[in-house]
Amino acid sequence: MTTYIALLRAVNLGPHNKIGMSDLRELLTSLGMQGVQTLLQSGNAVFQSDARTTAPLERLIEGAAAKHLHVETDVMIRSHKEWKGIIASNPFRKEATQDPSHLLVLPLKGSPARGAAGALQAAITDTRWFASMAAAPTSSTRMASAVRS
Repeated sequence: MTTYIALLRAVNLGPHNKIGMSDLRELLTSLGMQGVQTLLQSGNAVFQSDARTTAPLERLIEGAAAKHLHVETDVMIRSHKEWKGIIASNPFRKEATQDPSHLLVLPLKGSPARGAAGALQAAITDTRWFASMAAAPTSSTRMASAVRS
């Protein structure tokens, strides 16, 4: 069984896309996930599954959330092993230690359009930094960018 972390994009932001975490835990359990845990009101969940790939899980949860929770949102899922690799590859280790509240890793549903990372990097000025880890098409590297502001 593999441990997965699911991030539901843009839930519980002000009055928009409200989801109770107990409802999310019940939904994931009803879909066959085991050991489901959630974090505060974040829309983030940790669970175990026999699934071998994340894309079908993402589609399953997105459809069930729309149908049962009345929320349409993207779901990004990565394995515990993938998150460990992402953390180990952090190009901003010093900044993560000094000011962790300004470090962002954004998982993507797929690879960004060619040139998008460079365009974003070109738009960032002054004290901001950008690093892209999204070039490879595998699920473990389908991560967006780390941006510090």
